[in-house]
Amino acid sequence: MVPGVLALIAIFNSYFIVIEGHVGVVKRFGEAKHQENPGLHFKIPFIETVELIEVRTRKNAEKMASSTKEQMPVTIEVSVNWTVNKEAALDLFKRYGGLTQFEQRILDPRFRSATKDTIPQFEAEQLIQDRATAIQGIERRLTAEMEGFPVIVDNIQIENIVLPTKYINSIEIKQTEKNLAAAEEHKLERQRLEALRAVNTADARAKGILKVAEAEAQSILLKGKAEAQAIEAKAKALKNNPLIVKLTEAQAWDGKLPSTMMGEGAMPIMDLRNKDGQ
Repeated sequence: MVPGVLALIAIFNSYFIVIEGHVGVVKRFGEAKHQENPGLHFKIPFIETVELIEVRTRKNAEKMASSTKEQMPVTIEVSVNWTVNKEAALDLFKRYGGLTQFEQRILDPRFRSATKDTIPQFEAEQLIQDRATAIQGIERRLTAEMEGFPVIVDNIQIENIVLPTKYINSIEIKQTEKNLAAAEEHKLERQRLEALRAVNTADARAKGILKVAEAEAQSILLKGKAEAQAIEAKAKALKNNPLIVKLTEAQAWDGKLPSTMMGEGAMPIMDLRNKDGQ
């Protein structure tokens, strides 16, 4: 009976399962020997044990007191996302004994140090209005501090900034004044553009009127020139052919003889018929 029970226990202790997002570190008499990826694996019963190391992204958060560049007290809540290098999980376990020990001994102290060294480089107003620059400063510092360790620093965030209430109120008032000034500046710029548009419209209208006047003057000039040329041509034709005068008078005659004679034997109508009376 006892041998059967021991055999069952040995069988149940001869395999292990590594779940997704982890690697299994196999220890023999407490000494880490090798690591296994997710899946079903076998080990020596009672001799080998398995420690699971998470290789998914982890998040560490810190809340700490610091001060700004102008020595104003500030409470900062920051967080960092980090990931264990999967291929180096065995080395991390050998050197630090697991994730908890690594966080407490290595990551968290360096994270706090990077944050406290960076925040005093910024004034309170900068922290409120430009968190991204402060985050980049912490990230650069922590990345340099963690170089050589088997982890990857993925992302840092400033979750919250707590400043004295009095100062927060002064910042809000100042920002409101800036917004009002910006709105007034925008209004003045719009008025300037509208005035410039009106000037341009008036200028264009004046140029249009000038163009029309120039066209009319040119038309009058050309018309007068044409009329003068016509008169000159008509005068030249009359000079060269006196009969045209008689022809013009005949064309204008209404068929009535004048009641007043202009001289002895003078008639205002020229007889254009031929000798045969036709």
